[in-house]
This record gives sequence, structure tokens and C-alpha cells, in this order.
Amino acid sequence: MSFQPIENYGVIGNMRSIALVSTEGSIDFLCYPDFDSPTVFASLLDDKSGGCFQIEPQLTNMRIRQLYLPDTNILLTRFLAEEGVAELTDFMPIEALEKEEEQPNEIVRTISVIRGNVHFTMRCRPRFNYANCAHRAEISDQCATFLPVDNCCPPMTLYSTVSMQEQSGDIISDFTLQSGNSATFVFGGLRPQGLPPEMALLEERFQQTSRFWKNWIAKSKYKGRWREMVQRSALMLKLLIHRKHGSLIASPTFSLPEKIGGVRNWDYRYTWLRDAAFTLYALIRLGFVDEAEAFIDWLKGRLSDDAQRGPLQVMYGIDGRQKLDEITLDHLCGYENSRPVRIGNAAYQQLQLDIYGEMMDSVYLATKYGHAVSHVGWQNVHRLLEWLGKNWQRPDEGIWEVRGGPREFLHSRLMCWVAFDRALRLAQKRSLSGPLERWQQTRDEIRHDIFTNFWHEKLQAFVQSKGSEDLDASALLMPMMRFISPVDPMWLSTMKAIEERLIEDTLVRRYEVERTHVDGLPGGEGSFTPCSFWYVECLARAGNLEKAQLLFEKLLGYANHLGLYSEELGSNGQHLGNFPQAFTHLALISAATYLDRALSGTQETVWR
Repeated sequence: MSFQPIENYGVIGNMRSIALVSTEGSIDFLCYPDFDSPTVFASLLDDKSGGCFQIEPQLTNMRIRQLYLPDTNILLTRFLAEEGVAELTDFMPIEALEKEEEQPNEIVRTISVIRGNVHFTMRCRPRFNYANCAHRAEISDQCATFLPVDNCCPPMTLYSTVSMQEQSGDIISDFTLQSGNSATFVFGGLRPQGLPPEMALLEERFQQTSRFWKNWIAKSKYKGRWREMVQRSALMLKLLIHRKHGSLIASPTFSLPEKIGGVRNWDYRYTWLRDAAFTLYALIRLGFVDEAEAFIDWLKGRLSDDAQRGPLQVMYGIDGRQKLDEITLDHLCGYENSRPVRIGNAAYQQLQLDIYGEMMDSVYLATKYGHAVSHVGWQNVHRLLEWLGKNWQRPDEGIWEVRGGPREFLHSRLMCWVAFDRALRLAQKRSLSGPLERWQQTRDEIRHDIFTNFWHEKLQAFVQSKGSEDLDASALLMPMMRFISPVDPMWLSTMKAIEERLIEDTLVRRYEVERTHVDGLPGGEGSFTPCSFWYVECLARAGNLEKAQLLFEKLLGYANHLGLYSEELGSNGQHLGNFPQAFTHLALISAATYLDRALSGTQETVWR
């Protein structure tokens, strides 16, 4: 086995766990039982010892097609050859959210033969606790049980409709199916009372899961030009929202490199507060208010937390926990030998002042389009702004979580302005009490500071940090946050400078990594896909619709075969970084909805 390109994967999930399935029919990544639990399969990060669950047809000159069943997160992998055709259906059952009882957290894999007689090899090779825990396997009555040593992880089971054998802790099966026949495997934790799944009911569970996804996506109000890509992005975001907590993870994977062989390998299985505003904006645009309210309920709970640096922390575990210690897994070789392999994320200890703006933008949007903020919630806002009013001038690590030392970053200053601006708007719209005069004074001070200290007269552009001559693509959010008009001459000249130094066609880099060394890390990275979608939206907001549409269509061409995106793109178009990434799909939805309305000549109905 060798490493598959990152873009060669689809994902399945049940809003608790997510598995990555390759075009070769192998599950190469799964954290279980939750998004941020240890891995059970991790051959994506170590093709020899990471573990996988593969179902392989023995066909010659095989061609492979992979697709989602329409409007669902059910994945179909089709294997085609002269001697036969087979289809592998992968899904994680999920029923209506109204059901209160705990549902089994399982993966269902069904391999069917459409034509011919096809021989298959199945191998299930779990490697528990990040491939750091041994286990033994037992087989009884079509059920294999994997028992980790010293109870380092919960046991797991594999049920099958074909015979299985144990081989050095792995479970294997060699079987042949004729046209019209199928075999099914169910992998998951120990079921209640040890009862096996009723294989006869799997078709019903398939239909229930299909209905769940179709009923959910049917609520989308988007009927525009790029419906298929927008719906796929929405379905992907839904997979990344934890069913119990309502929190959104940035990505289901960790340590996929931003450059092959590089060290920029991070764990994204956590909830970043800055995703909140973009999540809410995107989902509200599509009409998914319930998800927005569930997310803001989770976020409101963080307002009372006492993090080490201010009343808010950069990121949290999916359950709201604050401690996310970063460690390296030296026994894993990393994707394409990209080391170190990291779990946890030390950035949780950083000061990133922009999160207060994104938090307030989230509260503002949720209150505007959902339920009014509670009295206690508004008091928490007071406490947050009281702290921010005394600290907004501090240097911090910024949106890109740099490790080269704190600076006064433009984006952090911008979002501090957003925090006070949204609080003032909310107070005025909902007749809420507060020190409005002081908030307005602080907001205006921040605005003056940005125009005075972050504008570079020679470059005719807003710069990345105070006193620098560096540019940063996060400046593209300035008109999107309603800080500056998208046709203001100062903004247009800034965008021109960004185009000259950070943009190649439709691909946008975050900043000039090799020149600035602002992040304190060696090596480079690819273009940052969310910034590319921000650029498209900025063009559209400035009225340059023809160019915006052309570049947007080009960007869609960089998606993988299923319409999914990782965090970055390499110089050859290769997907890099963790996959799939929420931030990218949020930015896609935002750009698509704004551009579609602009092209149709209709006024946007959702405003910050």
C-alpha cells in the first residue's frame, strides 16, 4: 500500500465520527467514537502501521468512479472492468434527530456485484489509540471482536455476512460474489446487550439515512447557479457539526501537511471561535437557522469561561474543554513522510484578539435572525467588551496563529472594531442597555487607529501589521465585515497590491511566507483556498462581476471529484492540509450566494 493523494478521498459520517474512504475502497482514517477521539484507522498518516479497512475487488485493468448518492452523504465507489462491475456503498447510519435514545455509532459497508463473478479481498486492520495500542481479535458467529490490551480503548466489533478469518490480529475474508449478490460488513463499538445488528434491517437503515440527509438539504433556500456545489458544501458542514454539542470542527483530520515533507502539520479536530461568524453567515444564507442557533448556544456557554488569556479562548474541544495540549506522535511517519505528526494544538494558549469580533458577529447574527439574546447572555457581552476595551491595542498572534512572536495585526484590530460595532447595532435594534457611548468611542478609536497606523502611503495599501510593509490576504475581509466600502479608493488600491504580490490567477496565498517569516516556521505552504473565495466575493462586491464569475468557476475546478476541498492547494493543484476543511466550504457558500444574487440583479437579503 502507498499514500493516496489527499484529494482521492470521500467522507462519510453521522455527526459524531467521520471516516475517509479512498477511491480504492479503503477506509484510511477514522477517529472513534468522536471527532477528536484517538484514531482506529490512520494509514493516511502511516501507510504501514496506521491501520485501514479495505475491500478490494480482484479485477484487471480496473477503472474506478466515486460519487455521492444525490443530496446525501452516502458514498458509492464503483469498480469497472471487462470481467465484471462491482459497487461499494459506504455510510454511517443516522436517524431523525428527534429520537432521544443513543444510536449505534457504526459504519456500514455493502459490496455488490452488478455484472460478472467477482472475487474480493477484505482486510480489517484496526490500530487503536493512534496506532499505539496492541489488541487481539476473536471470531464467533460471523462477528469479530477487537480487544485492545489493558483496556486502552473500548472494544470494537466487525459483523459480516461472509466468513472471516483472524490473521495476526487482523480480520480477513476472501469471497466471490455472482451478479446480483452482495456482502455486508458493519463496523463499530459493542452494541447494547451485545446483540448483533439485524442484517435484514440494514436496507431500512439505509433508507432512513438517505431520507435524513435529503430532508435536511431540502430546507436550503439556495436555488442559484451553483446549486450542486453549494449543497455539497452544506452537507459537508453538517457532517462537521457535532450532533450532541452543536459545535463545529475545523476538519476531521490532523497533521495533513501544508507542504509535502514540511513541518506545518496541525490538528484541526477542534472548534475555532473564528469559524462561528462564517458558519452562521453561511448557514443563515441557506436558511439553516436551527444549526445556527445550536452553534450559538454552544458559543454562549463559552462566554462565561475563564481562559488563560481573557474571557475567551481561541479554540475548544468539541465538548467545550479548554486544554488541548500539543504532542507529537513520533511513531507515525506522517503523510508522505511529513513530520512531525501532531495531535492537540498549542495555539489554544495564544492571544488572538480577532476572536472577540467573530464572537460578537455570531451573537449579532443569531439574535437578528433567531432568538433574542438573554439577559444573562447580554451581561456576558458587557463583561467581554469591558475586557476588550482595555486590551484591544495589545500585540497578539493573529488569525494565522503565528509562532514567530506577537505583533499588532491588522485583522485583529479590524475584528476588535467589529466587536464594538456589532454590540452597538444589537443594542440599538433590541433596545438593550449598556455603556453605548463608551463602546462607540472605543469603536471610533479603533477605526482611527487602522486608518492611521495600518495604511502604508508608499504601498497605497493596508498592511499586515503595524510598522510592516507586508501584505496579508485576511485584509480581504475588510469590506465583507462592512468596515470599508468595497469601492473605496483606499480599498481598491489595497486589493490591487494584494493581486500583485499574493495572487496568481484565482489562487491566493495568505502572506509571503518565505519573505516575511512572520510565523516563525521553516519552509513554505500552498495557496489558501478560503482566501481565494474571499477574493472572488470582494470582486463581486466591487461590481467586477465578470471577472468574479470567471475566477469562481475556475476555483470550482480545483475541487476533488466529489466537490470537496482541503485547506490549501499546491503549485501543481494538489490538495494540501487537513481535509475536508470547513473554512473553505464556508467561504465557497458565501461567495456563491453573493455572486449569484449580484449576477441576478437581486439585492442581498442577509446583511451584517
